[in-house]
Amino acid sequence: MINTVLKILQEQGPVSTSAERYLLVYMIGVLLIVCSLIIIFFIVFQKRKNQLLLDKIKQQQIFDEEISRTQTEIQEQTLKNIGWELHDNVGQLLSVASMQLSILGTQVSEEVKANITETTNIVRESLKEVRSLSKSLNNEVILNIGFEKSITNELDRLKRMKFTSAELSVKGEKVVISDKKHEIIMFRILQEFFSNSVKYSEAKNLSVKLDYKKDFLIINASDDGKGFDVDTAELGSGLLNMKSRAELIKAKFNLSSKPNKGVLLTLEYPLNQIV
Repeated sequence: MINTVLKILQEQGPVSTSAERYLLVYMIGVLLIVCSLIIIFFIVFQKRKNQLLLDKIKQQQIFDEEISRTQTEIQEQTLKNIGWELHDNVGQLLSVASMQLSILGTQVSEEVKANITETTNIVRESLKEVRSLSKSLNNEVILNIGFEKSITNELDRLKRMKFTSAELSVKGEKVVISDKKHEIIMFRILQEFFSNSVKYSEAKNLSVKLDYKKDFLIINASDDGKGFDVDTAELGSGLLNMKSRAELIKAKFNLSSKPNKGVLLTLEYPLNQIV
């Protein structure tokens, strides 16, 4: 291009060395400016493209979080309704049955009275279990009695129902969790773990440990059941539900197990979250 321009100028008349030099510098400058503009355009285009991709990923994350939050809220409302039904309807029916059995016990012979007394005690224990279960399903009760007390109540209920021991231990200085909804979510994750232990583990003992660190609450829940191979096991709805709930509160979730070695759930919850 530069040679062509010089040739045209030479055809029109002699061109000095100085003019050639200036013309060369000018053309090089133009080329540099054009190249710079192309590079700037490419960089701006690439940044814009990356920003659009990041925005798309962020929107997808927000959408996924909203779906998880909605599902959790629906589940919580369902559990709350079940808790009310157990307390108000089933609980009342068992209370009536217990009273009628007590009245009937005063009107029968001594031989039958012993059987009625035993049946009455069974109904009363059933009523106690129903009321305990209804409390563990109701968010308002959990918020009212607190996170640790709710875990203790659930472990006591499981101990009466199935396990030889079911204990809670607390380490470190307790930190108040600012978002109470997060307490409920963590409690529901533990409930899901307990439910799996009851249904599948054949365990005799349950253990929950709360370790309050400076920036994290580390929760370890374990059983001494038959365990399973994590690498080959299919992901059931219970495990997926626990993982999605943990992601919702930005907690690290890990479930480890080996055949005949029990199951260990570890939840690492960041305490300094902005509500």
